[in-house]
Amino acid sequence: MKEKHILANDDIKKLLFKLSLPATAGMIVMALYNVVDTIFIGRSVGSLGIAGLSIVFPVQMMVLALGQMIGLGSASVISRSLGAGEREKARRVLGTTATFTLIISVFLTLLGLIFIDPLLKIFGVTETIYPYSYDYMRIILLGTFFFAFAMNSNHVIRSEGQAKYAMLAMMLGAGLNIILDPIFIFALDMGVKGAATATVLAQIVAVIYVIIFFQSKKSTLHLNFRSLGLNFKLLQEIIKIGFSAFARHVSGSLIFIVVNNTLKLYNGDIAIAAYGIIMRLFRFLLMPMFGIAQGLQPIVGFNYGAGKIDKLQKAYKTAIIYASIISFSGFMVIQLFSRTLFGIFTSDPELIELGSNAIRIMVLAVPLIGFQMIGTVVFQALGKALPALILSMSRELIILIPLILILPRFYGLNGVWYASPISDILSFSLTAVLFYRLIKQLDNEQESALKRADS
Repeated sequence: MKEKHILANDDIKKLLFKLSLPATAGMIVMALYNVVDTIFIGRSVGSLGIAGLSIVFPVQMMVLALGQMIGLGSASVISRSLGAGEREKARRVLGTTATFTLIISVFLTLLGLIFIDPLLKIFGVTETIYPYSYDYMRIILLGTFFFAFAMNSNHVIRSEGQAKYAMLAMMLGAGLNIILDPIFIFALDMGVKGAATATVLAQIVAVIYVIIFFQSKKSTLHLNFRSLGLNFKLLQEIIKIGFSAFARHVSGSLIFIVVNNTLKLYNGDIAIAAYGIIMRLFRFLLMPMFGIAQGLQPIVGFNYGAGKIDKLQKAYKTAIIYASIISFSGFMVIQLFSRTLFGIFTSDPELIELGSNAIRIMVLAVPLIGFQMIGTVVFQALGKALPALILSMSRELIILIPLILILPRFYGLNGVWYASPISDILSFSLTAVLFYRLIKQLDNEQESALKRADS
């Protein structure tokens, strides 16, 4: 007999709202601290400081990729296990997740610190930006485990239907970061070192909160020393499912590297600073859609595991509508207020002019992103690793990077900016084709289930 669970009881629209709202709030606050970091650096150090943070962003993207891979993979396995009544398997997944995160984080930290100079050169650092990038990256690397574990734990907490506590963990880390930033950057006069230190300390506190939650009665999974260890069969399943998210974020990191090196050939430091601000605004725009996607994931996984295809379909249709409304609203805000948004970060007129024009071009196809994002998450939640991987890689690695390398040869700096909307349109088209096939497959599964029930 399957255990009764929160994910099995609620109306789908109500449940999606209940899970997505805390996730969205947490993701927005999480994105906000990246924005606030950049504002403080822009106002204290200037455009070179912003450019320095932009150079290091690929490192943060790679750590995020690690956290997303383990988190989304684990969440998919856990939610489907809970849906099938296999609670002990779900607990083993958490132990494997924590152990693997610790091992790979230590490895990446040591690797990054040893090769910090070669990495910065690969990332596109210039001589004037180098001091800021080096100071920021050296400290950020020390927080690798805390970033990765906080990220994947949020997915795991949501997978057991406790979105409120996942939100609180994110808001705790982000809120503390925002409070500590002015203290370390201005009061202690630490500049970019202060921004990095505040970020790492905030994530340490968030991880402490997460560990306390997993040891409390509020969690059905329970993390302790006895549960630690690697179950290689589960780890293989986690990585297989989560690899698409890993590929997407690593692709994002590669894009930063390619763009920064391309921008060095044009406006140099000022263009790199503009791109850094653009990507922080862009991530802030995407966070509500990420929140909906993360709220959707456990619903899809649980109902698929429970054989309730009709509820699964209602959930993703509702999520697509909400995500599309948000993406269109974000598009309109940026088109109308791009100069105002850039003015928050800097008073440099050249940076404002360059950046505001660039971002208006880059978001031209943003209204399509909501559907593309939800489609990818549905494949991940269902454990369909290959199509999820294809969709995750399509926009950035397969389409966007080649466009960034080709278009500037013909259109100069504008070629970098126009690569984004073109890749969004092409990846949307691919998502539509694969998602249509998935809908047909789910319809067939539901029809077969109804026939078995009738007989």
